[in-house]
Amino acid sequence: MKRLHRSDLYGWSQFNTERNIDFHSILWVRDQGNVMIDPLPLSNHDKYHLDELGGVATIILTNSDHVRATAEIVEQTAARVLGPSAERDGFPIDCSGWLEEGDEVAPHLQACALDGSKTPGELALVLEGTTLITGDLIRAHEGGRLCLLPDAKLADKAAAIASVSRLAELRQIDAVLPGDGWPVFRDGSVRLRELVSTITT
Repeated sequence: MKRLHRSDLYGWSQFNTERNIDFHSILWVRDQGNVMIDPLPLSNHDKYHLDELGGVATIILTNSDHVRATAEIVEQTAARVLGPSAERDGFPIDCSGWLEEGDEVAPHLQACALDGSKTPGELALVLEGTTLITGDLIRAHEGGRLCLLPDAKLADKAAAIASVSRLAELRQIDAVLPGDGWPVFRDGSVRLRELVSTITT
């Protein structure tokens, strides 16, 4: 796993040839139990590194299309799994709990429920007010520029724009770590406002 912009955040990736972008997973290392977000399969090196970092206590899935390697990791670690509350009736994997807007997963990690994406109630996560972790709705297909999930995959574009606009009001966001595409490590709130301006004009 690669260390990201904070000493307690790590990530690993998988290149998707169909979309020509990387898919990403995140690990937040904390004394009270590590938190993993949208986990892709782990290489042998990543498994060893995860053990060195203290394993995983909680897995958060931002949406039903990001289950990825969760079942395998749960079998190996017995981590609890949290998913979006709006999908609880048809979620493809058993969850220990469900997250809604404003829920605090752990101290300083807050859930945001987004509307209008391809799945209901897709989650984004805000870490300590400065790092935004997203699933599918907000992505980055080119370096330094955020974009929205393509219109054809949106359930409700107006609702999606409203959700992104709400996140753009978080002026302390420095980094945006999307599940799909390039991360933005600086001036994240500026990039979010730029995104809003492009999708509302």
